[in-house]
Amino acid sequence: MIRPAIAEDLLTWTPADGLSTGPDPDGRLLVADSWLLRDGRVRGFERHRERFLRACGDCDGPPLRRLLEFWRDMTTALPRTGEWFPRVELTARPPLLRLRLRKAPPSARDLRLWAVGQPDPRTTPRRKGPDRDRLARIRNRASLHGADEAVLITPSGVVLEAAHSSVVWWEEDTLCLPSPHLPVLAGVTVALVQEHAARTGVRVAHRERTVEELDGREVWLVNALHGIRPVTEWTERPMTAGRAARAPEWQARLDAAMEPLPESR
Repeated sequence: MIRPAIAEDLLTWTPADGLSTGPDPDGRLLVADSWLLRDGRVRGFERHRERFLRACGDCDGPPLRRLLEFWRDMTTALPRTGEWFPRVELTARPPLLRLRLRKAPPSARDLRLWAVGQPDPRTTPRRKGPDRDRLARIRNRASLHGADEAVLITPSGVVLEAAHSSVVWWEEDTLCLPSPHLPVLAGVTVALVQEHAARTGVRVAHRERTVEELDGREVWLVNALHGIRPVTEWTERPMTAGRAARAPEWQARLDAAMEPLPESR
């Protein structure tokens, strides 16, 4: 039976019973995906769906028809009022599909970024979920240095992304992203940013830069929860945050891109 979730909750899915509450079993997280849900509206919901389905397929998850049934029931259970940050999960031993419904944390616009690049600890950088605990430890270390987030780098020092966000920056009038050949997650929200750039004629380039080479530039961290957050301060290194000249307009475009959840079928 599909039960509309009305509070922070963990709902486990089975083909026979749909979503129901239960204990949180200690299964290894194979796949996760999450998004901001505001009064029944989401950015890039179909993109999140496709990324989740693809990731489940990559790790030999349930058959596609079962995944689609789960997604249908999960969509029905999502609240249509309030601000939420739901997460869908696939776990191992036993394989379980789950919906973790969470209230959205307060939105943050200012951002302090730890300027000491962190070696990338992820084992599966192109799949969201398995490295959650490793990334949480890095962000906790960043907080000890007065920062909100930390930058992951390659062994040669090239910027990849942040612990929980994509990294983009501006070089004059060009919007820059790390090369897709680097081990980076395919971010849903950063893809929406790229689409807006294409619609408005803004040049996009993939470039390899070190943390130091971002000094003085307008740098954004982009994710599904906060949208665009411009870096307003670098910590632990004498670096200057560039003026966030473009961020407010682009964030407004992202806010306008929120669409109603699809109707239940």
